[in-house]
Formats: sequence, C-alpha cells, structure tokens
Amino acid sequence: MKVGFIGLGKMGLPMATNLLAAGHRVTVYNRTKSRADELAARGAIVAGTPEACAGSSVVITMLSDDNALEELLFSKNKLVDALSSGAVHLCMSTISVALSGKLAEVHSKAGQIYVAAPVFGRPETAAARRLVIVAAGPKDGIERCSPLFEALARKTFVLGPPAAQANLVKVGSNFLLFAMIESLGEAVAFARKTGLNANEFVKIVTETVFDSGAYRVFGPMIAQGKYEPVGFPLSMVLKDIGLALQAAGHAACPLPFANVIRDQLSSAIARGYQDLDETALARIAAENAGLPS
Repeated sequence: MKVGFIGLGKMGLPMATNLLAAGHRVTVYNRTKSRADELAARGAIVAGTPEACAGSSVVITMLSDDNALEELLFSKNKLVDALSSGAVHLCMSTISVALSGKLAEVHSKAGQIYVAAPVFGRPETAAARRLVIVAAGPKDGIERCSPLFEALARKTFVLGPPAAQANLVKVGSNFLLFAMIESLGEAVAFARKTGLNANEFVKIVTETVFDSGAYRVFGPMIAQGKYEPVGFPLSMVLKDIGLALQAAGHAACPLPFANVIRDQLSSAIARGYQDLDETALARIAAENAGLPS
C-alpha cells in the first residue's frame, strides 16, 4: 500500500520502519530531516514537505500533541487541502477528544476519511511490532487501514464511528495507567519505610492481587529505583492527564485522583525530573516519605 507517514519521534520511527519491512511503499516526513534520512536506506521516500505525503492512499500522523497536528492540517499549506478525495487520514497519536471530533467533521466535508487509532505501548514495544491499537471511524476507512495495523500491532480493537471513541479509550486508559503508577509508588514507599523488602513486596503483589502486564513491567523498576529507559518525557505525560481532565470536564464527570496525579507530575518537573517518564510519580512518592530515590 502507498502510505504517507508524518512524525518520526520515539514511536513514529519504529512504526514507519515496520511498515517498510512489511512491504508497504512509505513516504516519510519529519521536521528534523535526519530522522527521515535514517529510513531512506530501508526504501522510504523522504519528503521535503508534509504535503508531499498527501498523494498516498493513507496518511498516518504520529505527532506529539494537538498543537502540532493542528498546525500541520490547518496552517498556510494545510495538509487537509492537499489530501485527495477518498484518502484516509489515520491519526495514531494521543490527541484530545475534541480535536478528534473536529477532524472527523473537516475530513468528511472534504470528501476524505478520518480514522483515529491511538496506540498502547512504549518505543521498544513499537519496534517489536507488539503495539495494541484501538481504532474507530468509518468502516471503509478501518478496512483500508487493516493491513497497516497488522504490520504494527499484536492486537487491534475496532470500534465503530464516531472516531473520537478511540481517543476516549486512550485518554481514559492513560489516566488509569498513571493512577496505577502513583498508587504503586506510594505502596512501595510504604513497604520500604516500614522495613519490607521492596522487591519481595512487588513480587507478591504482581503474582496475586495485581497480576497484570503493567504491574509486572513497572513494579520491579519502582522497587529498584530504576527510572530508565525513559518512555516519554513528563511534558507528554502531563499533556495526557490534561486530556483526561479536559474530556471529563466536558462530560461533567469528576476525576479527583487525576488532579492528584497532575499535581504530582508538576512537582516532579519542579524538582528537575522533566526528562523522566511517568515512573517519576514513584520517585516523588519515595522522596515524600523521606526515602532515597
């Protein structure tokens, strides 16, 4: 399939690499051109402008936030005008529910198809083709994107329209993940402060009441105070919890613990941990208990 791919950050680069490995014809664009040049040797066409990707059947965007995506789509040389009628815009990054709804409307008016398909996983998960995708949008758009999902993920959940359903799932799931890390960090700090072996505590917890992948991944990291490798910087994590609060506000749904997490993230950034990822929540919990982190 002829695919355009815009945004080659920590997630986008391995995802585009896997599309090339699966035999798709991929045209890539990234503001920092050296990231795109890495893929030229693998057969990618490197575009000088994002609009050069618009001749593809499907154009994937994997950008950091709402502002970056809106600039791409609605700026002077806006991508939405460059896309051909019937083309699919496949947005795979974590954006606000409100923007996702706006994109569905704009693309529909332009005779194009918008599919939201945010991903679950870290950069190493993307490289291993082990992402989980939640896709929503028009049926014909989902069907056209299915071969791409197969090249990127171990599992894809498909929801019907509206496309913003996928973003609601992603935003809600991120909130749950951050809440888990905050509570696990506090529990490990409690274990350490009361003289328990943190590694043994985490082992018992992850084999009994919280026998899940997220606890098995983050538990040992938190118990051992290992906060690397970093997945996404705290600015991105703070953005994601903000999206949850925004969506909850529109629905008049209180999320009191989300406010706690936002404040803890702000505290972590204030203490100079902006280059860490969401595990910084556990570091703050340890420090608040007077423990070395």
